[in-house]
Parts: sequence; structure tokens; C-alpha cells
Amino acid sequence: MAGPRSTSAVIDLSELYEAHRLGLVRMAVLLVDDFAAAEDVVHDAFLALHNKSDQLRDPQAALAYLRTSVVNGCRSALRKRRTSRNHLRLAREELADPPDRHLMLATEHAELLACVRQLSQRQQEVLALRYWSGLSEAEIAEALGISRGAVKSNASRGLDRLESLMGALR
Repeated sequence: MAGPRSTSAVIDLSELYEAHRLGLVRMAVLLVDDFAAAEDVVHDAFLALHNKSDQLRDPQAALAYLRTSVVNGCRSALRKRRTSRNHLRLAREELADPPDRHLMLATEHAELLACVRQLSQRQQEVLALRYWSGLSEAEIAEALGISRGAVKSNASRGLDRLESLMGALR
């Protein structure tokens, strides 16, 4: 009686990778809206297939295994992203301003920061990344996991609102 057949010789991971990596990354980008995260998910799926290739009963099912693994990896990445954003939001709400904050900042800086805090969270993020960190639209889009168009509209609306709020102070 022959032992369990090893399918690792039958599954050509290099060929699968060359033929399907790009399509799987494109699919993952649509799901997680972040190219780097999508690549990570796809690489993790190929690694998992490599580690389990001897357990795969049907070598023809390798591509289906990869697709399922990518979808599940994307779901996990989105859950992690949502959890971390919730924790950051809660941490931001819990942080109290230091008692001497107004003494450390010039009056106009304090007024500007007060106006910035009235913007939506996304507008604050976009404006901070653009004007504080000096990132390009593409870099901001990648950092926040949004489109370049969303970066442009949030920047424009944020600046308009900021101008309106600052004008009301004068």
C-alpha cells in the first residue's frame, strides 16, 4: 500500500505565482483599497499554500485555495484596520489637553488648532498629512487608504471650512 501522495511536486508554485499573482493583487486592492496591504495578503496566501501544499488533495484546486485565502486575508486586514482606527479615535477622545497648552502656543495658533479640530476627522488627517508632513496626494491616498479624488475633495472642503471658521473669529 502506497503512502500519502505528495502533491507538492505536482503544484508548481512558481508557475502559479507568475500566472496569477497580479490578478490576485488586483482583486485584493479592490477589497482593501490599499496596494501594500493587498500585496501582503496575496504573499501570505502563497505562503500558506506552500506550507499546506502536501495536504492539498487536488492540485487543480490550488488557484481556488489562493482566491479563498486572499478574500479571507482581506477581510482580516479590514477588521484590523477598523479596530485600530476605533482605538485611535477613542484614544484621541480620552486625551485631555495639558493645562499649560494655551501658554505654550501663540493665540493665533491656539485659534487655528481650535478651528482645525472642528473639521471632520478625514479633513484633519488630509490637511495634516499635506501641510504638516508635506506628503503628495498619492502618498496621502495611500496612507489613508482612500482615492486621490477623495484626498482632493477633503483638502478643498477642509480648507474652505477652515477659512470660514477663521474668518468668523476676526
